[in-house]
Amino acid sequence: MALPSPVRRGRVSARTADLAVTAVVTAFVAGWTAVSIASAAPGSEAFSRTVLGWCLLAAGCGALLFRRRRPVAVAVVTLLASVAYYPTSSYDGPLMVTFALALYTTAAEGRFVAAVALASATLLAVGLGEIRQDPGRRQIDDTSLVMLAGWLISLVAVGRAQRARLAYLHEVEQRALAAEREQEARARQSATEERLRIAREVHDVLGHSLSLISVQSGAALHRLAGRSDAADALPIAAEALEAVRATSKDALRELRGTLGALRQADEAAPTAPASGLDRLDALVDRARAAGLDVVTRTEGTPRPLPPALDLAAYRIVQESLTNVTRHARARGVLVTLSWADDGLRLRIEDDGEGSPDAHARGSGLRGMAERARAFGGEFTAGNTGRGFQVSARLPFTSSLTTTKGTE
Repeated sequence: MALPSPVRRGRVSARTADLAVTAVVTAFVAGWTAVSIASAAPGSEAFSRTVLGWCLLAAGCGALLFRRRRPVAVAVVTLLASVAYYPTSSYDGPLMVTFALALYTTAAEGRFVAAVALASATLLAVGLGEIRQDPGRRQIDDTSLVMLAGWLISLVAVGRAQRARLAYLHEVEQRALAAEREQEARARQSATEERLRIAREVHDVLGHSLSLISVQSGAALHRLAGRSDAADALPIAAEALEAVRATSKDALRELRGTLGALRQADEAAPTAPASGLDRLDALVDRARAAGLDVVTRTEGTPRPLPPALDLAAYRIVQESLTNVTRHARARGVLVTLSWADDGLRLRIEDDGEGSPDAHARGSGLRGMAERARAFGGEFTAGNTGRGFQVSARLPFTSSLTTTKGTE
């Protein structure tokens, strides 16, 4: 696995860093060798051997340019250059530094087995070479051989540690990026859900109220069309206007409550109570004023609901009555609330035409279904043969109920 180099995250690229390291090492090796040659006696080494030594120095130092892309190959080249250089040169320049850097890079780039093999081969070759020398001609004694072993082990260990450190930093960085992406995804999802929630609220509030206003106004105009006497028309107009005024006032109240969700934290929020089943009677009265014969029936024992669940139940009944007013051409509606231990079931039945296409216009049915399923409930709608029926079950044990109910 390729890990990012520390220099890649900064202003200096890896290529520039390799060039700089190669230049520094080359200057050090060449400078040391030049000083050794200058301080040696003239003619102490043949010219051809000196040229060969400089070629080996150039090969070892130049190979460092590729130490990240080909770490094992560079380590082998620097080792071979060192093996060929020291027996042939009389000046003993510090060419071994190139192999040390290449060995460290091999371990740091994740080639741990190759690094151990090269270090072991180097130590074995040096040890065998020194053992085969006569006692008085050894270049490295036993203590120096032990120090060389420790030096090689340290290079491999440090390179391995650097590799582990980069792997850890890379993993931390990836986890941070993953957490950031997940947080952004959650924020987008929350924003989308909130927009959909507000859209449902505005649709339900305005759709219901404007539908009633339209029906009430149309009914009043129809009744006034056959009245030529102003004294007879005035009560009819006053009754219609009073119904429109009450519906508009209630719509404004609910719209203020819905738009309060868009206010900033430091703005005053509306103080009007949220809609719920306790306002079902007012909702039914408005539907009756529009000409519907609405009957409500309660089964079981009612119980207090969390605000969010209470609002969802209210909106489902409200949107159902809106659809009946708009599309069903019905005269009667039966609203049944069935209370059980595990949930509330709502059933709204009308005696209209029962056309699913008409009821499905807009986002009314989809909005009701989303409300029910948001609490882990169920929603169905369809013809009954005698009209159209909407049925929804809202469980009491939903985790969403508990969460939203405490907000």
